[in-house]
Amino acid sequence: MEAREQHRADESSGASFSGLVLMLGTAALVHLGAAPDPGSGEAKVDLDQAKQVLDLVDVLKHKTAGNLTAAEARLLDDLLFDLRLRYLEAVKRT
Repeated sequence: MEAREQHRADESSGASFSGLVLMLGTAALVHLGAAPDPGSGEAKVDLDQAKQVLDLVDVLKHKTAGNLTAAEARLLDDLLFDLRLRYLEAVKRT
């Protein structure tokens, strides 16, 4: 399947790169205690899990380099910057 056809198929199914990035960002926020856990409704800090998600987003950035639109690259960069700051702040609090 050509990339253009795959992109249309992804859009029609609701799947998108931006959606994936935002999903990972939400998971990191949950682990940083900045958002409540969807299951329990409680905000808990789990720095190990937060670090794993940050590392995963960083891998995603490196593996997709040169294949993203400007908006997708900016979203990924902005998210990583924000999550890294939040992670450092959470580490300082412990």
